[in-house]
Amino acid sequence: MEQGVWSFEGEVVRTGRYGAPITLVDAADFCLSATNGDIRRGTPHGLFLLDSRFLCQFELLVEGKVVEGLGASVDEPGAATYFGRVDTALVVLRRRQLHRGLIEEIIVRNHGMAHRQITVAIAVDADFADLFEVKEGRVQQRGWYGQDVVDGCIHLGHQLGHRSREARIAFTDKPAATSEGATWRVSLAPGESWSTTVKVTAKVNGSPLSTEATPTRKRWHGLIPQIRSDDNSLERAVFQAARDLGSLRIFDPEFPERAVVAAGAPWFMSPFGRDSLLTAWMALIVDPTLALGVLETLARFQGTKTDADTEEEPGRILHEMRFDDATSSLLGSGHIYYGTVDATPLFVMLLGELRSWGIAEDAVDGLLGHADRALDWLLGRAGRNPNGYITYERSSPRGLANQGWKDSWDGIRYAHGGVADAPIALCEVQGYTYAAYLARAHFARDGGDTRTARLWYDRASSLREAFNRDFWLPDRGYFAIGLDAAGRPIDSLASNQGHCLWTGIVDDDKAASVAEVLLSPAMFSGWGVRTLASTEPAYNPVSYHCGSVWPHDNAIIAAGLVRYGHTDAAHRVMRGILDVADNNRGRLPELFSGLDRNELGVPAAYPTSCEPQAWAAAVPLMFLRLLLRFDPSVTDGLLHVDPILPTWITELQVEGVPLGGSRVAVDVDGDRVEVQGLPGSLTLERRAREPMTKLHTALGSE
Repeated sequence: MEQGVWSFEGEVVRTGRYGAPITLVDAADFCLSATNGDIRRGTPHGLFLLDSRFLCQFELLVEGKVVEGLGASVDEPGAATYFGRVDTALVVLRRRQLHRGLIEEIIVRNHGMAHRQITVAIAVDADFADLFEVKEGRVQQRGWYGQDVVDGCIHLGHQLGHRSREARIAFTDKPAATSEGATWRVSLAPGESWSTTVKVTAKVNGSPLSTEATPTRKRWHGLIPQIRSDDNSLERAVFQAARDLGSLRIFDPEFPERAVVAAGAPWFMSPFGRDSLLTAWMALIVDPTLALGVLETLARFQGTKTDADTEEEPGRILHEMRFDDATSSLLGSGHIYYGTVDATPLFVMLLGELRSWGIAEDAVDGLLGHADRALDWLLGRAGRNPNGYITYERSSPRGLANQGWKDSWDGIRYAHGGVADAPIALCEVQGYTYAAYLARAHFARDGGDTRTARLWYDRASSLREAFNRDFWLPDRGYFAIGLDAAGRPIDSLASNQGHCLWTGIVDDDKAASVAEVLLSPAMFSGWGVRTLASTEPAYNPVSYHCGSVWPHDNAIIAAGLVRYGHTDAAHRVMRGILDVADNNRGRLPELFSGLDRNELGVPAAYPTSCEPQAWAAAVPLMFLRLLLRFDPSVTDGLLHVDPILPTWITELQVEGVPLGGSRVAVDVDGDRVEVQGLPGSLTLERRAREPMTKLHTALGSE
């Protein structure tokens, strides 16, 4: 049976075979290279544009030798400087910039006392392989390949059916060029330098890729709130988060004002429903318009028909989008797969939360019809289950076997170690659905439609009651990760229940037990909460979802702990994750090993983790909001700010939080809290925001 790209069950090809790779990102394009700047043939390295590899080789040789990498600086997400040497006298600088292609200045300096006659060469090649083929280590040569030299420029081309690709490589200092590379003979006096600039441009189907500037990262960075704290790790992590999220924003040419966030580099530079929605939620304190762009883009491609191959269904929100050949419509003509169970309720959740921020009210209200179609999909799913739970089961063998956030084939395990059978009702998906029902009730309440508000509130209440009855394992003090095809609890101890705290579906009398379990030695590694407890038979610290630690998972867990008043536990989670960022220059990886901190004094890497990765990058922003307990409720005319700082932070100032057309500043120094710039329409409340479960009081219920 042919394996689909969505259901790949092998291990992603490792990028670090030749040392830690350097990844540069610019919108949907990225470049992966060795630490000396080389793109090495036979590795996953490459210049990737529109999900195709336009360079599979770009290797610099000086005197026939590979340059020894001595250091690399990623100056911004799409630019880097590489420093190395050839021998004790010759040093090399490479300054690379990524933008719809590649521009690189190469500088060779002679620091010796003697005059040197040297040869500088660049070897180039392109296989135009599909991103999935590179990612999965199954590159095949298909179609026609052409190589030519015209006026000192190297042209590399590929034709497969009606699809054509071309890379053009030009040089400012004219070389002796062949189809395989360029060579210069260089004379260098002592202390003298030589340089050339290489420019790689691309054509797709005969048309050059547009280099017209999209909304700039500099402008976006200028909107980022400024923070000052006596904890340097928080400042550093927030700064890096802003840089990384700026680099991962991509734009729909048909709606160029809309930003949507790509899931992560190097392999997921495209919109993912779940990832984009959760990232946008975590980034609300920085840029609520990002959430609006994500919602509008996902609404544009919301399911309208039933298709077993793509798992599209009316009202369903997509899982992943890949782009086709159209250079003028990156998002408008893409290939879409819908096999996810959680993006649809998360869409409604985020829409409800965005309304609380008072951003673009007409646009938000205009998305309510899409929310209602998403809710219809949820109700249809609930109707398939005898207990009304939202379940998943793939409709095609080419689709994902697991369709929650732990979507690896073996990510959902019983306590005896076996893999659970679909259809599966995941605990966190019931929580997301519960919160989606309440979000819709709030829309109705604010619109004066008490009857509809009561309908959705009652649905939420019924779901909460059933969930706490059927998913709770009283003899173990925690919630099952899900219910299987027979309605039996999938009883392993896993992190998913932390998401249930975040959504508020957990009964108050169970929250303390869940908090205790999540911070137990079996779950908390010292760096973060593991996806699966170390006491489980299926535990593997270097698995994808069965014992590793994911920063975004921990951010959601921390939010759930704060919601139920377990702030000390939340602060332990935050401290561990920020320590991981400290060990990685302020950047958080997609995931890392679940090895205990007592066993290794540094966080152990997961070999194929993405960096930068969107929902990992956004984690420090979520932490910032949690520390401030910053929760707008613009529809009620309120801003709730009630900071609870951990022992390792005594001072925290945040300036420029976007809210209601204004920029709000919060200054916390011990017990003193000052808020400035509050819009005149809002009143400050120095207490936590009421959970949506209190809606019944506004509806006149008992």
